[in-house]
Amino acid sequence: MGDLRLEMALSLLSQAGWVPPSGMSPGSRLWLQSVIDGLCDLSSRDALTGLANRRQFEAAIAREVDRVARIGEPALLLIADIDHFKNVNDRFGHAAGDMVIQSVAACLQDCVRPMDLVARLGGEEFAIILPNCPPAFGQTVAERIRNRVRACPVAIIGGQQLSVTVSIGGAFAPQWVRSSAMLWSERADQQLYRAKTEGRNRTCLDMPPLTVVSAEEKGLLFGSLAQSDPFSASGTTSDLPKTTE
Repeated sequence: MGDLRLEMALSLLSQAGWVPPSGMSPGSRLWLQSVIDGLCDLSSRDALTGLANRRQFEAAIAREVDRVARIGEPALLLIADIDHFKNVNDRFGHAAGDMVIQSVAACLQDCVRPMDLVARLGGEEFAIILPNCPPAFGQTVAERIRNRVRACPVAIIGGQQLSVTVSIGGAFAPQWVRSSAMLWSERADQQLYRAKTEGRNRTCLDMPPLTVVSAEEKGLLFGSLAQSDPFSASGTTSDLPKTTE
């Protein structure tokens, strides 16, 4: 292995439950590849819940918004926030708070398909990317997740059962529009804020983005077209399709 310093890497992997592959000689090419794969997985996972972390979420949402723009297949982003989580920490301590986060994470993961990505964004906030989710099913999916969390009380230290709820905001990726992950996330965040202000323990989804397109997204979609459009220079626009607000 030459001058490679692997002690720290192997220690981190061991703490995360990584087991050296059998039948591989330490220091061999295959063994080193296994160590690299383990470190990559470790760097993309949330330590408390085992879910995807923010780094992996940001990479995944960037890929998904690009895919929807190219293919037009619908995709839904849900952002879930544990209601009154600060009260849990204040009354029962941070250990109980960690148990609540782990329980909610498990509920979210159990409610989705293998193709979906569940991530912990930080604190008590989670995100779910659902590819190929038609708008007609969005509310049903979000409500299933919310009801699943509500139906799973958390047993904390001492045997006490805590009832937990989440508020969920959702937004569909703009189909056929060269948007951005930030704009998509902002839409979902706005709906989460709405769910919180309307009383919590509820889901709020926006309308399909083909009928609600922001000014920024219109600029991304039509900006390059306007520069190359021969009609724009002459002012002849009667034959161009009209966009809807």
